[in-house]
Amino acid sequence: MTSPLISPADLAALGGVTVLDVRWRLGGPPGVELYREGHLPGAVFCDLNADLAAPPGAGGRHPLPAADPFQDAMRRLGVSGARPVVVYDDTASMAAARAWWVLRYFGHDDVRALDGGLRAWTEAGLPITKEAPDVAPGDFTARPGGMPALTAAEAAALATEGVLLDARAAERYRGEVEPVDPVAGHIPGAVSAPTTDNVGPDGRFLDPAALRARFAGLGLGEGVQAGAYCGSGVTAAHEVLALAVAGLPAALYVGSWSDWITDPTRPIATG
Repeated sequence: MTSPLISPADLAALGGVTVLDVRWRLGGPPGVELYREGHLPGAVFCDLNADLAAPPGAGGRHPLPAADPFQDAMRRLGVSGARPVVVYDDTASMAAARAWWVLRYFGHDDVRALDGGLRAWTEAGLPITKEAPDVAPGDFTARPGGMPALTAAEAAALATEGVLLDARAAERYRGEVEPVDPVAGHIPGAVSAPTTDNVGPDGRFLDPAALRARFAGLGLGEGVQAGAYCGSGVTAAHEVLALAVAGLPAALYVGSWSDWITDPTRPIATG
C-alpha cells in the first residue's frame, strides 16, 4: 500500500508537485490570512469553504461540491491530473484531509497529506515564504466516484450492519454540548471515535500498527464495512485518512450530522 502521507523531508526532495495550503478555522480567522503570513514555498491557498464544498444548505454545512465548480477551482489552483498533489494545514491535517478526500473522490489518484503539517515542516528547519507563486492553470478533470460516499440512509444502515464512526469530540457525540449545530446527539448505532486520537502530540498520525489497534478496539478489521461522519464532513475525512493509513477502507458521510438533522424524522441518540 502506498501511504497517503508524506514527510517534510520527502516533500522537500520531491519535484513537480502541486502543494495546496488548506488552513481553515471554524469561525475564523480566514485561512488566507494565515497563508499570507507565511507558507511553504510554491504552495497555493485552497479555501475549504469556497473550493472544497458547495454552499451550506439541505446537504449540511459543507456539502460535496458538484464536479464542474470543483474542477474549475482545482484548475485555477494549478492542479493537473498527472501531477502529484500534497495538501497541508496547521491543525494536524484536520482540514487538509478534506482536500485529500475530495480530490480522491473526484478521481485524482496521487494525493498525499503532509504528515504533521506546517509545524512538522518548520520543525525540520525547512523554509517558509510570504511570496505567492505564479500559478499556471491545471488540466484536472473531475470524475466523481473515486472514493466511497454515504447518503444519510446508507449511514443509518451501516451503523447497524458495519461500523459507523463519529469523529467529533466525545461530549458532542453524547449530546452533552453542541457548539455548532442546532440539535445535539448522534446517529443511533454510531461509535464514538474522536479523530484527535488518530494523531500524537506532535500532530503526526500514529503509525499504521497503532492505528489498526485503535480501530480494532472500535470493532473494525478486515472484512468489516466502515464509515465515518462528523459535524459537516471535515474531520470525518481525517478519520477516513487515518483508516487509509491503517490500510482499512472506509466511506464518508459527507453531509454528516449537519445534514442528518435537517430531516426531523431521522432518529437521534444521546448518551
